[in-house]
Amino acid sequence: MTDLPLLGAAMPLDTLDSLRDWILADHRDLELQDFIDAEVLNGDWQPQVDRARSLLDGYEGRLGIHGPFWGLSLANPDPDLRALVTRRMGQGLSVCAALGATQMVIHSPYSTWDYNNLDNYPDARDRMVALVHDTLDPVIAQAEDAGVTMVLENIEDKDPDARCLLADSFSSPAVAVSIDTGHAQYAHGSTGAPPVDYYVHRAGNRLRHIHLQDADGYADRHWAIGQGTVNWHAVFAALAPLTSRPRLIMELRDAAGILPSRDWLEAQGLAR
Repeated sequence: MTDLPLLGAAMPLDTLDSLRDWILADHRDLELQDFIDAEVLNGDWQPQVDRARSLLDGYEGRLGIHGPFWGLSLANPDPDLRALVTRRMGQGLSVCAALGATQMVIHSPYSTWDYNNLDNYPDARDRMVALVHDTLDPVIAQAEDAGVTMVLENIEDKDPDARCLLADSFSSPAVAVSIDTGHAQYAHGSTGAPPVDYYVHRAGNRLRHIHLQDADGYADRHWAIGQGTVNWHAVFAALAPLTSRPRLIMELRDAAGILPSRDWLEAQGLAR
């Protein structure tokens, strides 16, 4: 079974305390969730970084963080608010540099409303891309210098291609694509988007990161794998030919579901 894809997980440091041995035994990909909130980023986050580095002593896996996102649109049309988003992205990248993290998850700006309306206004698609560039261009060099890739995660995205083309527009290793399986399942079930495996196919080797969570197509459940309606065999079949080595990060609402999710996927012959 060692030829199966190796799973990683997203968790705060308090959970890493209990799952450290599991993470370090195989140097699994890890995503830390402690650096999302403005209060943390505006404060002294060095103690959290020091704690993480202590817990991860001897770790040789790929480390990332979930970047800030609450109330932050990468395509905010207000220049003052856009400057705040840029600052938050820079703060997240500074954390990455301090941690030695090489990925930061950021949220796609595309909404369900955008899907129906971007072609209803002249140049709206180009304006959306331009606004995101206004937000991220000032931190691209910071990300490149730190060896960090910002991965654009689908949130409401009904169109699997829009954020992929957005990532391409930067022509930089600092921007790539992420998929959240539960978000895609929500979009499929509630807004008529394609099924989850189509998101993987459309991303192709742009895909560097995937949040694995189960859902029912109605809400963003973050259930343990096997508890929802995601077609996991189709998802892993779509992942199999990729050469981009996306990080397979279980992102569950209840950390108690991480090991059972690993067991479920291993029993299905999909991942370990």
